Amino acid sequence: MAAEPSPSGRLFLITGPSGVGKGTLVTALLHRHPEIWLSISATTRAPRQGEVDGQHYFFLERGAFDAKVAQGGLLEWAEFAGNCYGTPREPVEEQLSAGRPVLLEIELEGARQVRQSFPSGFQIFIKPPSFAELERRIRGRGTDSDEAIARRLERATVELEAESEFDAVLVNADLETALTELEHLMGLS
Repeated sequence: MAAEPSPSGRLFLITGPSGVGKGTLVTALLHRHPEIWLSISATTRAPRQGEVDGQHYFFLERGAFDAKVAQGGLLEWAEFAGNCYGTPREPVEEQLSAGRPVLLEIELEGARQVRQSFPSGFQIFIKPPSFAELERRIRGRGTDSDEAIARRLERATVELEAESEFDAVLVNADLETALTELEHLMGLS
């Protein structure tokens, strides 16, 4: 039987298709476990209503993002639905060195890159109870055009095929059940 992961100074990563509820799970997890440091990603996409630069994302112009990539300032990065996303390297390394558990919420390509950079990280794939439910959640946001929704659903099909690459798979059908399982996977319960 595998040992439970120790949360102190450990890198945890969650990924899954857009609309699967990663953000909702992370928000609930951080409410229960404020000792976890959530990495803030950089992105080239425009802020959504209510999003604050430096709190939800670091919103960068494409040129500034490309400069960070060229300087090795991102732990991982990927282009998704026409926008770039990445994890600034330095703050993650600082938090890990300080012995604090670090959580990354990133896309599939980024997870694959982090797997190379931090093979000891524990990677969790979040999936929906069904593809129909995933589509309902994405449409229910009301933030994307039909074209963007179609791209997200097409991408979700590819992402769902990658679940076997991960250390654990969590089905997010019910928030409380999924949160309890996530805590268990991270050695927090």
